[in-house]
Amino acid sequence: LSSVTRKMVFFRVCRPAVALGGRAMSTKVPSWATVNPWEMSAATPAIGKNLCGGKWIESLKQHSVVDPLNGEAFVLVPDTALDEIDPFIERMAKCPRTGLHNPLRNVNRYNMLGDVMARGANELGKPEVNEFFAKLIQRLVPKSWAQCVGEPTITRKWMENYSCDQVRYLARSFGIPGDHEGQTSTGVRMPFGGVSVITPFNFPLEICALQTCSALFMGNQPTVKVDWKVAICMEQFLRMLHHVGLPPTDVDYIYCDGPVFNELLVQGNCRMTLFTGSQAIAEKLTVDLRGRVKLEDAGFDWKVLGPDVKEMEYVAWQADQDAYAFSGQKCSAQSMLIAHQNWMDAGIVRKLAERAGKRSLEDLTVGPVLTWSTERIKGHLNACLAIPGAELAFGGSALSGHSIPSCYGAFEPTAVNIPLRSMLDDPQVFRLATTELFGPFQVITSFGEGELPLVLELLNRMENHLTAGIVSNDQHFLNTMLSNTINGTIYAGIRAKTTAAPQQHWFGPSGDPRSAGIHTPEAIKLCWSSHREIIYDYGPVPAAWQPKTS
Repeated sequence: LSSVTRKMVFFRVCRPAVALGGRAMSTKVPSWATVNPWEMSAATPAIGKNLCGGKWIESLKQHSVVDPLNGEAFVLVPDTALDEIDPFIERMAKCPRTGLHNPLRNVNRYNMLGDVMARGANELGKPEVNEFFAKLIQRLVPKSWAQCVGEPTITRKWMENYSCDQVRYLARSFGIPGDHEGQTSTGVRMPFGGVSVITPFNFPLEICALQTCSALFMGNQPTVKVDWKVAICMEQFLRMLHHVGLPPTDVDYIYCDGPVFNELLVQGNCRMTLFTGSQAIAEKLTVDLRGRVKLEDAGFDWKVLGPDVKEMEYVAWQADQDAYAFSGQKCSAQSMLIAHQNWMDAGIVRKLAERAGKRSLEDLTVGPVLTWSTERIKGHLNACLAIPGAELAFGGSALSGHSIPSCYGAFEPTAVNIPLRSMLDDPQVFRLATTELFGPFQVITSFGEGELPLVLELLNRMENHLTAGIVSNDQHFLNTMLSNTINGTIYAGIRAKTTAAPQQHWFGPSGDPRSAGIHTPEAIKLCWSSHREIIYDYGPVPAAWQPKTS
């Protein structure tokens, strides 16, 4: 790597960036923060700590987090071992089954949490705090500035949504008249008690912040684990919440490897776990925790382009965003594009190649792939190209002229065209073609008149049903597609996408009793509370009542 290129990488990462609107970015670190994202380096690493019982504590050993852009260790975090988790286990196990609060006890906490959300949203609304989190995210998971700013912005809007009385509205009860005077049945929402939140690397702030607060709203005491490579971001969010009034004992926070946390959950008799991540781990947790899980697991997400070709430039732009923004490292990323032959004839693949070719490491519209190495991506690409009839649509090469460490991937946006019937005729080909590569890679296939049943067969064979997009304004086509698919979050219409999870709508999979959701009151109540029926029967007992044995 040339010295000029090294200076460009250092300048891009470490210089004060320019905020949206051309305004110079603030490099002011909030008073409650313990890291400086503009200065984190091997010489001045950020230091992370665990939180247990309201106290920030260290572990005997530390993990070194490697800067994804240059390979130097720039963050040091606890490497908590099995013999250090007893305090966390005790806290989880001793949390009352009735929670920290419920509709009949400690009801003042609903108001307290509403106030914390209001003050926290105000804090996040400060430009220097928004930029602090955005820069910290960009250092941990390099992606474009627009992608980084989106996380604290959505988190702030969501906190505004649940400010003041909105938390107690989540616990709204209902009553039904009974069979006689003095009898009423009432439904209430009850917490589980000691619960946990497990979230991945790709959204260091938004997913974990929202699910942790949601658990608190309903009365639970969460123990939280984020992928330790990015977990220092959520630690800073907790410190911000403490600053605006959240009791430090409400949430425990731990840096550790998966097997250690698995043991903590089992020994602590965790009452409910919200897991966002890979399907294999989701299935293991389901067994180990005896089904007490809600899951947003892997997402091999598809988009279908219907027969009506229109708005070509927009559709191509959106498809590029869905497949390659943040180098495809979203659980909602477009993994397969299924285009009607009309779109193929109109040149959609050429348009996609043009859009993908504009992405650059310089502005981080393409960047490091944190869970797939370059060699592993190449291996998967070559396996797909070996499928009968498959061909490279565009891309196919590793990035060059960078200092991304070899443990991570560095690959240009890539697409492989695989015939529809090749995937349907051979189960092994189907499994290969529908393998989720968590990076800048997608499969393209096409269908003609009379082949929609084959498309539906392909879609309903897939194991995961998180997001999907149906790009069409043909109402009959849309109805056929919507009525024969089950993806939990599906976008329909000519502007349909697969990515984007704004704070106002449900985001989560479907077709599985364990399916989790995020953002909405329905999602919060589903994941973090259970129904309880209280039948009040005050009497009076009728004066003429006589006992009868039945």
